[in-house]
Amino acid sequence: MDVVAACRAFVAVSGHGSFTSGAAAAGIPQSVASRRIAALEEHFGARLFDRSSRAVRLTSFGQDMLPSARRLVDLADAMGDDAERARLRPLRVAVPDICPPRRLADLMVAARRQQIHLEVRPAGPAERERLCQTLEVGAAIVAVPEATASWRVPLGLAARTPFPAPTVFLETLRSGRARTQARRRILIQPEDDVAHLRDPLTRAGASAGLVPAQVAVAPSLVDAAAAALGSPDLLLCSRQQAEDFGLHWCPLAGPRLLRGYDVAAGVREDLDQLSTVLDGDIARCLGAPDGHPEPSGGRTLGDRATGDPA
Repeated sequence: MDVVAACRAFVAVSGHGSFTSGAAAAGIPQSVASRRIAALEEHFGARLFDRSSRAVRLTSFGQDMLPSARRLVDLADAMGDDAERARLRPLRVAVPDICPPRRLADLMVAARRQQIHLEVRPAGPAERERLCQTLEVGAAIVAVPEATASWRVPLGLAARTPFPAPTVFLETLRSGRARTQARRRILIQPEDDVAHLRDPLTRAGASAGLVPAQVAVAPSLVDAAAAALGSPDLLLCSRQQAEDFGLHWCPLAGPRLLRGYDVAAGVREDLDQLSTVLDGDIARCLGAPDGHPEPSGGRTLGDRATGDPA
């Protein structure tokens, strides 16, 4: 027997003084209301209504049980309301602050189609890790090395003028002994200021004969892009970012640099929603090319971190 449904019928009939009106108010047929109340009476071993007259009246036992039945119905309704609010509660996700607003909006729309209510919080790599660890967000798209990434974004150099070759060799950025030309810098945006991207580029630059100042971290993506637009400096970025800024993009001959991203979440359910249900939508938001490798599955906060600190 469904005790809540039976109590709901009991409360409705008692409030209307009629099986017909009470059943209509409860949204069930009269026969169903009668069966549910009869089952409740059998369960308690006593009659709830006096059916000896045309009017439906509570027995003394029914009068004593009515307050408890009302509390049970009210509690069930409140529980239903709480469940609905819980389903609609947003999943707060820290995302790279380089994601274009339009693509973030598309991600949120795609999530809502899957009954997932996302609330995105753009932040840099270290801040995303912190927000997830402190549970200020439920999940984060974190920066990880290529080998452990669910999404991979190839990086290259972007400039205001076209490149003379299909790839860029770092050796071509060396200034000659005459130093008639200013040294062209490679500017690293904060999103790529992580050890698995910054350090290989710095080492490769030193091996190619670049001076240390030629590989520098910019204060922000806007600062780096402005330098690339207004000077011979080069911006380390994805092809998508270069197109957004109207810059010419070219891959590096070496080292091979790829942004790696994975999901970190407090609970497995949130992890699964982001890494499987929204996998393709997140890839488009990050600028990862189609056909990226199989997702790693992400990690919960109880797992050992796979990413390196910024």
